[in-house]
Amino acid sequence: MEDHDRREQALETRALSREARAQAREMRTRAREQRELARERRIAEHVSRDKERRLTQPPLRARGLTREDIVNAAITVADAEGTEAVTMRRIARELGVGAMSLYWHVTSKDELQMLMLDAVQPAAPELSGDWRADLAAFARIARQGMLRHPWAIDYLISGPPVGPNDTRNTDQLLAALEGLSLDIKTAAWVGMTIATYVAGAVLREIQEIRWHKDAELTLAAMAPEEVEKLRRQWEENLNDPAKYPHMARLVTERVDPDSPETRDERFEFGLDCLLDGIAARFDR
Repeated sequence: MEDHDRREQALETRALSREARAQAREMRTRAREQRELARERRIAEHVSRDKERRLTQPPLRARGLTREDIVNAAITVADAEGTEAVTMRRIARELGVGAMSLYWHVTSKDELQMLMLDAVQPAAPELSGDWRADLAAFARIARQGMLRHPWAIDYLISGPPVGPNDTRNTDQLLAALEGLSLDIKTAAWVGMTIATYVAGAVLREIQEIRWHKDAELTLAAMAPEEVEKLRRQWEENLNDPAKYPHMARLVTERVDPDSPETRDERFEFGLDCLLDGIAARFDR
């Protein structure tokens, strides 16, 4: 019994140690981000004053650089390492220039984020005249675009389109609804409903992908007895027909709502439900 207690205590100590290390890493990351943001503000203010002195002529080292170069480099970094790695200093290093040179073409990191979002907007589909097929095509293309660039979900905002590509796609989405003879406000709300579904579905999907990757790394670092204990705890928490009869059915019938194999099917199921609702309300 004493050996069992010691093993349990050792497992709990190791779990607490991992949690403490994770919290320390998070605090260091936040502090680093705050320092980086303060530094970028100082550089931007300096460039703004320099622009006033030079009118609009950048220094020689910044003249061979273009906004497109900066945006493409930022997208490459974000695709490989996520949004946390996208800083003005990092992008400058990738381009082989000083960070100050970037601010002659991009006024802030916020503007860079909007430019990145607009640059990765997939082209809207050609309209067929069938509103349901066209909305479904929009949804699928938008989903694939965000899955190709998962970092984009971190930058999504409400409000006006972020650039010309986003504006073009939004206009095309509204055009797809003309067959329902909606007033423009209702058409905008239907379009927002489609966009909200896609963003929510992709957000969950990206979180699932990240969670599965993190879980694989965590389990790989654990001892076999720790993994088994975690599995037993999970089943004991959920597989209780008296408390959670429906959750218990998921466990006993081996239904995994987050299974990677059903992601496409789940997206299409939700999209069909949404389009059925739009048809029931407006397509009469």
